[in-house]
Amino acid sequence: MNVSELLAEAYGRLPDLVDTAVDGLTAEQLRTAPAGRGNTVGWLVWHLTRVQDSHIAELLGEEQIYLAGGWASRFGRKPDPDDTGYGHSPEDVAAVRPQSAEALTNYYRAVHERTVAYVSGLTAEELDRVVDEAWDPPVTLGVRLVSILDDDVQHAGQAAYVRGLL
Repeated sequence: MNVSELLAEAYGRLPDLVDTAVDGLTAEQLRTAPAGRGNTVGWLVWHLTRVQDSHIAELLGEEQIYLAGGWASRFGRKPDPDDTGYGHSPEDVAAVRPQSAEALTNYYRAVHERTVAYVSGLTAEELDRVVDEAWDPPVTLGVRLVSILDDDVQHAGQAAYVRGLL
């Protein structure tokens, strides 16, 4: 298996995790915080998708799907490219209001398709390219892609857990 096949396989597991976390939930359930506090299923899936979308768009030098596809309004948000969920307060979490489970899965699928198309064409040499010099050591493309995947898997698992609490 080459590196692009490995990345496509790893990222290819995320859609099922996202679908399982939100399938059959109502808009109200997607917005319900466990025990009245914490992250909602809707916010967790929105956030993991926003992070993937923003990072992959940056790596490609393209506009985020969130902005290009008019997705923000489907989550009660303004089309802000920096609104990914990092630093969100409990009030910010509550303000992410997905219209439906389908809004979450459809947005995720659009981001996923672009991600898999991108990683499927990568070579091992390309993964060594530095993409962010703000860190010590600088972040390579390979490290960034693993970081995105790790973040998404964690949040998909959290969303599944929160779903079980509803």
